[in-house]
Amino acid sequence: MSDATSAPPEAGGPGTGGSAAPASPDQARLTLRGFWTALPPAGRWLLSTTAISTLGRGMVLPFTVIYMHEVRGIDLDVAGLLMGLIAGVAVLVTAPMGVVTDRLGARPVVVLGLLAQVLGAVVMAFATTVPAFVVAVALLGVSFGVGWPAFNAMIASLVEGRLRTQYFGVNFALVNLGIGVGGVVSGFLTDVERPGTFTTIFLVDAACVLVPVALLLGPLRTVAGRPPPAEDGPRGADYLSILRRPAVLWITALTFLSSFVGYGQMEAGFPAFARQVSEVSTRTIGLAFAANTAVIVLMQFLVLRRIDGHRRTRVFLGLVVLWAVAWLLLGSTGLVAGALAATAGVIVFHVFFGLGETMLQPTVPAIVNDLASDRDRGRYNAVSAMAFQLGAITAPVAAGLLLDRRLGGVFVGVLLVCLGLVAGLALLLERQITPEVNGVTPR
Repeated sequence: MSDATSAPPEAGGPGTGGSAAPASPDQARLTLRGFWTALPPAGRWLLSTTAISTLGRGMVLPFTVIYMHEVRGIDLDVAGLLMGLIAGVAVLVTAPMGVVTDRLGARPVVVLGLLAQVLGAVVMAFATTVPAFVVAVALLGVSFGVGWPAFNAMIASLVEGRLRTQYFGVNFALVNLGIGVGGVVSGFLTDVERPGTFTTIFLVDAACVLVPVALLLGPLRTVAGRPPPAEDGPRGADYLSILRRPAVLWITALTFLSSFVGYGQMEAGFPAFARQVSEVSTRTIGLAFAANTAVIVLMQFLVLRRIDGHRRTRVFLGLVVLWAVAWLLLGSTGLVAGALAATAGVIVFHVFFGLGETMLQPTVPAIVNDLASDRDRGRYNAVSAMAFQLGAITAPVAAGLLLDRRLGGVFVGVLLVCLGLVAGLALLLERQITPEVNGVTPR
């Protein structure tokens, strides 16, 4: 979910609350033990709570629309609009909160985002009317718009270089572990005939988020605080100056298209195609998402070992190939609609897609934060977050327009063209950044 020029960031400087560890023999070999040893104490604290803090999110994520519609009686079209409001609010608050992050520091902004998520989950647990749900989803939108750029900025203040790439990758795997386990648990616990079961999972979500809140207000209260006053000029670049940099322009466009082709299609394009064109069951779609989570959790560290020291832009080309194979495979299931081969193809689609995700998360956030400095890191991450969010908003719209008109082949073709553009952008980006920003460091 990351963004970010030529000079490496000033990680570990005053106000960060920690310093990035230098490369070590263990880190050079990239073992799990070496990675953990190389992390500063604050990084270990944060990473150790990731799966717990996302467990609750995983419990509510698959069932929010079901809860609104089947439990609280909200019309399905209204429930869809409410879910879209989350992304809309996130887009609105991201840019101003990027500035606030650079002024106040990342940690207090992350805490603000987490508290908004807690309140949103609590309101959601007891909401029964549309106005109450509007309040709940608006709070969740604030949480997502605030939390992503600030959290990435906070991580980047603790680790740098290859360790930063590794941290983003491992953190992504733990997020998926928490969400995956949470979804399985809530699948057994929830019952639309018993509204209290849904109230419970939203309250559990709130409780899980309080874990990192306690950590950031306690042991990590000095991490990623207010940056020191600037001695030789303004406090970082404004948004227009940032976007004028060619490297930022290419990484921002790449982020938007990656979101449009990838995550933006997961909630709408993929399920709709699988049901209407592939003609598979909802159980098959659930198994496909489970396969995606399993691939990410099991393969992320192995992928990190393979890509360690390689140019991040070339790693991204590997993602393009994997996602192109995935969408071609899904498109081919339309030729055997309703058959066992279609079921297998839908599941294998998410295997390839998950492998691609293991290459996305360690690269884009790391490039963005290597481009930024401590004084404008919040704004760089805000630009990246907004590009991602816009991709996630426009993707379902495009999928709906094409699939509603039974244009499944055109839908897949559009995504393949976008992947070709992503490959071109990655090569353009490679010409604009230094080898260090591209993940190539001296051994």
